[in-house]
Amino acid sequence: MSETCVEITGLKKSFGPLDVLKGIDLQVNRGDVVCIIGPSGSGKSTLLRCVNLLEEPNGGKIVVNGTELTDPDVDIDRARTKIGMVFQGFNLFSHLNVLANLTVAQRKVLKRSEQESKRVALHNLERVGLSEKAYSMPAQLSGGQQQRAAIARALSMNPEVMLFDEPTSALDPELVGDVLGVMRQLADEGMTMLVVTHEMQFAREVADKVIFMDGGYIVEEGPAAEVIGNPQEPRTQEFLARVLDPTHHGPSDPV
Repeated sequence: MSETCVEITGLKKSFGPLDVLKGIDLQVNRGDVVCIIGPSGSGKSTLLRCVNLLEEPNGGKIVVNGTELTDPDVDIDRARTKIGMVFQGFNLFSHLNVLANLTVAQRKVLKRSEQESKRVALHNLERVGLSEKAYSMPAQLSGGQQQRAAIARALSMNPEVMLFDEPTSALDPELVGDVLGVMRQLADEGMTMLVVTHEMQFAREVADKVIFMDGGYIVEEGPAAEVIGNPQEPRTQEFLARVLDPTHHGPSDPV
């Protein structure tokens, strides 16, 4: 039986009068890749940000690696060290070179020695194909290289689950493939991943489970071949028709 890595029960989140998440139930098994798709404003990014409490839920329960993050007494900083997060923006420190960007949190949060944190950082830069950029400044890297450096930084903390919030949306189209390639590699290595994405081909090929969200609810979930290839819910069908068929002339529906 698969071991549960992330368990979300009855998750609710509102911003003032706006209910963004209206009762989300989700289970992610260790080693699974779960892709979250849906229109803009459906609550996808908010769901992801609640998983490591960057947004504080208004209700429900979140358990990651056996630790209940919604417990008022939880040591959230300690729990967060096991959750890697990669955003749309690259969030690298512009005044530090790539290697320093990867070692600073290791030393301050995990209390690793300078030598050990450097060893881990160089190993992860090699994993993402950036060994030769260790001493470059972020401004000297392309957007795709910066995003791969951000992934390597998250990996350097030895996370048990990785959260990706539309990691390719800020990239030029020709740079997207390199970042997705790194994510495919992580999936092959058995990393547990929750990915908010509009890259349907990636979701179709890599995801163990696809979730379609709309209006603060999970409308449909299941294997990628079913949700993307043969959706059952009319709202999912409508969304995918717009996203997958460039000749579809319905109202624009950003992902």
